[in-house]
Amino acid sequence: MYPEHGNLTWILSLLLLSGVLSNEWKVEYQPSVCAVKGSSVVIPCLFYYPKKEKVKEVKWSHESKDSYNGPFIFDSASKNQSSRFQYIGDKLQNCSLKINLVEHNIAGKYIFRFITKSPTGKWTGTEGSTLKIVDLKTSVTNTSGHGATKEGDSVNVTCRNSCDGGDVSSAFIWLKNGVSIHEGPSLYWRDISPSNSGNYTCSLKAHRGTTSGVVHINVEYGPKNTSVSVRPSTEVDVGSNVILTCSSRANPPVENYSWFKVDEDDVIIVENKSEL
Repeated sequence: MYPEHGNLTWILSLLLLSGVLSNEWKVEYQPSVCAVKGSSVVIPCLFYYPKKEKVKEVKWSHESKDSYNGPFIFDSASKNQSSRFQYIGDKLQNCSLKINLVEHNIAGKYIFRFITKSPTGKWTGTEGSTLKIVDLKTSVTNTSGHGATKEGDSVNVTCRNSCDGGDVSSAFIWLKNGVSIHEGPSLYWRDISPSNSGNYTCSLKAHRGTTSGVVHINVEYGPKNTSVSVRPSTEVDVGSNVILTCSSRANPPVENYSWFKVDEDDVIIVENKSEL
């Protein structure tokens, strides 16, 4: 999972404890970091060197480039800095890197290098930290067992961040047709209705730019509000033509209509179409 401020402090404390007595050249990383596409992530990092040294430059590179000579994604010696890659460390011991708006094409190993003021004072932490990028995943469960979602079914839609592993620790929000409607990992309808139809997505609450794929909920229901209209609607003379139109609301739309004539005790099918 991507470290927030509290988690970052804890991770750096662990790294610091492991190297607190070190008087050697060394870089310590969290070996792997996971982030959701569209979010921001921090790669925790600490570096060590002999006390007599003074750090002059700090640099970060991606494994796709030369980690010794660059080009670097961050270089304190350069005036041209990317807004995506932010160095949030210092020139003392903290070498943490923040990456904004992560995408799949920037996944991979990130490597830190620092240079001191002495002629031979150069060190690269070749072990690096590997960044994994994932998408938010959604799943839909319909307890009725049939394929289509029908009015009255029990439906559960769940959002999952695979960076969490087996635990659901992320805070999620749900949007319907782009409007925020719920906070939590799941949406549950015990008795789903047509008004619940729509396009649903989930995002991380802390990073609204992280959006899952669209879940389209289409609730099917039988004919409702069936009515008959007469044209013309005014009084007509005997022998004149009138048109009777039957209409009804349903999903999927009604395709077949039947007209019946009730003659005392008999019910006779007159026509199978919407107009008579």
